[in-house]
Amino acid sequence: MASMSFPKAIVALAILVMLSMGSSDAQLSTNFYSKSCPNIFSTVKPVVQSAINKEARMGASILRLFFHDCFVNGCDGSILLDDTSSFTGEKNAAPNRNSARGFEVIDSIKSAVEKACPGVVSCADVLAIAARDSTVILGGPEWDVKLGRRDARTASQAAANNSIPRPTSNLNQLISRFSALGLSNRDLVALSGSHTIGQARCTNFRARIYNETNIDASLAQTRRSNCPRTSGSGDNNLAPLDLQTPTRFENNYYKNLVNRRGLLHSDQQLFNGGSTDSIVRTYSSNENTFKSDFVAGMIKMGDIRPLTGSRGEIRKNCRRIN
Repeated sequence: MASMSFPKAIVALAILVMLSMGSSDAQLSTNFYSKSCPNIFSTVKPVVQSAINKEARMGASILRLFFHDCFVNGCDGSILLDDTSSFTGEKNAAPNRNSARGFEVIDSIKSAVEKACPGVVSCADVLAIAARDSTVILGGPEWDVKLGRRDARTASQAAANNSIPRPTSNLNQLISRFSALGLSNRDLVALSGSHTIGQARCTNFRARIYNETNIDASLAQTRRSNCPRTSGSGDNNLAPLDLQTPTRFENNYYKNLVNRRGLLHSDQQLFNGGSTDSIVRTYSSNENTFKSDFVAGMIKMGDIRPLTGSRGEIRKNCRRIN
C-alpha cells in the first residue's frame, strides 16, 4: 500500500481528532480542575461527611440524585433546577416527587466550592463528586471521578417521567432502559447494588408485599406492619432497601435477592429466573467483584451525554440558571 502524502496525512489526523472530540466523554478527565480548582475534592468531601453524620440516609439520597440526573438527558445537573413561573423542571416528575432529596446538601457544597474557586466548577460535577464521596463514606469503593461537565440551561419533566426506571419495572423494561443509555446487563445489576443503602417509600413497595408470591413471607409480614394495604394511607412511610445494613455499602443487597428478600418489584426482577440471575449470584458471593463492577458502571454512567466545551453553563446557584 502506497504511503499517504504529508498533506493528506494532516487532513486524516485532523479528522481523527474531530471524531474523538465528538465522543460523549472525550473532554471529561480526572484532572480537569487540577489547575483551575486544585482543592475541589478537599472542599466537597467535608460537606458530604457532615451531612451523612447528621443523617446516614443522606448518602443514598445524594447517590440517587446522580442516577436520576444522568438518566435524563445525560449528567448535566438538570435535576437540581427549581420550577419557576415560566419553567417546569424535573423535581416534580413522578420518580422524583416527594422522594428526590439532598438538594440542600448540594447547595452547601456548591457554596463552599464557589468560595474556593468562583465560577469554575459546575453543579453537574459537584453532584458527581458528592455521589462518589457518599459511596466511599458509607463503606463503598473509591474511584477517580471524571470531570469537565457543564450545567444544562433546561430540564424536562416529561423526559424524567419517561427515562427514570420505575420500581414497578420488569426485567425487560430495566434492560431496555439501561441499554438505551449504553449500559449493559452487568451495569444494570451492578448499579442496582446502590440499593444496598437507602430507604424506599411504602407507595413503591405496597403492591409487592401484598400481591406478589416471589417474596419471603417474613419480609412481607414485617413490611406490612408499616405499610397499610390501602393506597393513600402511610404512602410515605419508609423501609430499608437492605434490611440488614441500610447505611453500609456492601453486597447484602444481592444476598437478599437470592433469598427473595428484595423490597422493590424491580429489585427482585434481577433474580427471578431471568438472564441476570447468574450476575446476582456472582455478586452475592463475591463482594469485590460487585464493587469493581459498580465502579465501572458509575464511570460509564457518568459519561452519558455530558455538556462540555461551550455548551451549557457553570451555574452560580444550582437551583436556577444564570
